[in-house]
Amino acid sequence: MTATFTPVSAPEQDRHNLIALVAEIERAQQQEDVEGFLSLFAPTAVWVNGAGRRLIGLEEISEFTRRVLPGAMAGGSVTYEVEHIAFITPDVALTGVRQQYLDAAGKPLAEDGAGSPSYLWSRTDGTWKIVAGQNTAVSDGR
Repeated sequence: MTATFTPVSAPEQDRHNLIALVAEIERAQQQEDVEGFLSLFAPTAVWVNGAGRRLIGLEEISEFTRRVLPGAMAGGSVTYEVEHIAFITPDVALTGVRQQYLDAAGKPLAEDGAGSPSYLWSRTDGTWKIVAGQNTAVSDGR
């Protein structure tokens, strides 16, 4: 799938950078890299996890991540594919992502193995960080 962008005139380098950051989320999840994952967040970020729990601030996100990420990929893996990037301003963008959990053999899990996270990114001093995220499970009734 090729990602779509709004506006279509958004700078190509920004699009590539955001796609690379989502790839870094994927890598950090697959390798259970807590520090790598946490490095993507702004200090004041708000994160809603897949179970709907809202975590406010990097300290709370860190506490949760340090508890759940180690060992999370023991029975499989996960992939992330950017479906859409919306540039709200030149320094604020939303990435819409398709997330797929895989079993140990690399096969997609049933409906409960898919997600549709959104990440709101803000660029400060040239660096994009997640300022808000919603990790939403996809039900059968998409």
